[in-house]
Amino acid sequence: MQSTKISGQPVICQLLSYIPQHLLQQAVDLHQSDRYYKTMTTYRQLAFIFYGVVSRINSLNSLCKSLLFLKNRLTYLGIRELPAVSTLSDANKNRDSAVFGTLYHLLVNYYKNYLTHSYLSMFVNGEVDPQQVKIFDSTTIKLFLEIFTGAGPSRLHGKRKGGLKVHALMPLDRYVPELVWMSPASYHDNHFLGQLEFLPGFTYVFDKGYLNYQLFKQWAAKSIFFVTRLKQTAQYRILKTTHTQLHEFLGGGVICDQVISLHKGTQPGFLTARLITYKDPVSGKVLRFLTNQFTYQAQTVVALYKNRWLMETFFKQLKQNFELSTFYSDSKHGIKTQVWIALIAQLIFTVVHKQVRECELFTTLVSISTANLGAYQCLISTLKCKRLSPQERNLEIVQLEIFDLKLRGHFQYAQNSP
Repeated sequence: MQSTKISGQPVICQLLSYIPQHLLQQAVDLHQSDRYYKTMTTYRQLAFIFYGVVSRINSLNSLCKSLLFLKNRLTYLGIRELPAVSTLSDANKNRDSAVFGTLYHLLVNYYKNYLTHSYLSMFVNGEVDPQQVKIFDSTTIKLFLEIFTGAGPSRLHGKRKGGLKVHALMPLDRYVPELVWMSPASYHDNHFLGQLEFLPGFTYVFDKGYLNYQLFKQWAAKSIFFVTRLKQTAQYRILKTTHTQLHEFLGGGVICDQVISLHKGTQPGFLTARLITYKDPVSGKVLRFLTNQFTYQAQTVVALYKNRWLMETFFKQLKQNFELSTFYSDSKHGIKTQVWIALIAQLIFTVVHKQVRECELFTTLVSISTANLGAYQCLISTLKCKRLSPQERNLEIVQLEIFDLKLRGHFQYAQNSP
């Protein structure tokens, strides 16, 4: 009996097939990234680094040697020669990482309709359409060298470590950022606001690191809404207060809902906003949420901010499943290239996760694929299989059954030979 789950291509080729060639060529043509390169094309560099970040290989030398175990399996990708360490190192150093950033954003746009409503399809608190909500945040990737300037004070002894800050904008109805921007860790979060195009009628949710009262005032005039937290040092005057009954928030909930007039420097009454004071029922911590949306229920504003943690979950998932603790290059382009390819891998596995109807945990999906990148097994069919049949569990039912399975192994033969 022949297995119906055998694939004509190994798992790594199945995963890379989710990158349409016309999108890759579009990115290559835009950045002229294959110019002056004879063998190490953009696609080959993508395939090699993709293998490394998915396999969690922690050095370039180990990556190039590990490719030997794939043998001729990469020929399905048109790759008939494995790279020398120096060749791949030069490509990481010299090729502009922007080509992989462009490819990532093209893939996001290509799969956006497929991923819509995959994680959140109900209205937030029955009041807000998730398609009209976008969240953004940042995470810092620590580096051993000060290639990108790190945040915080200098170390007392030796050089300060560098850091790369990854900013991402994610629609609430999808689990994939539609915009990613990278900067040195020392840059303030407000720099990311200049990269965004804010749309009227949308609600943007972010933490207090992105506070910009001047920008908030411009949003109010354009019907652009925001939900964030208020800093402890903020100065304001209370215009109106609606208190909740004491017995309603003793166990946690909305304490009061206020209309305030924010001050900016010496300018009193710079911006009129809404301040909601909330007590977390689990931790007991009191939080203050700031918004320019006056029509939503107070609990809806709180629920919107809670959904911001989807971004934290995304960053955690990215760092836990793909190699971003060590890098294959000590150049700016090489580091960014690895981060972009890790994001591309995250996107591909998210598409696969949706395709198999989330029958396995995301981490399980990645670990299964990682352990079997060279296997000729259909990844989708294997993941969808809930329970193995008796025929599938019987390892003797294979095409190679015509050979004698009772032959002794090499060590047994050597031990028993005279």
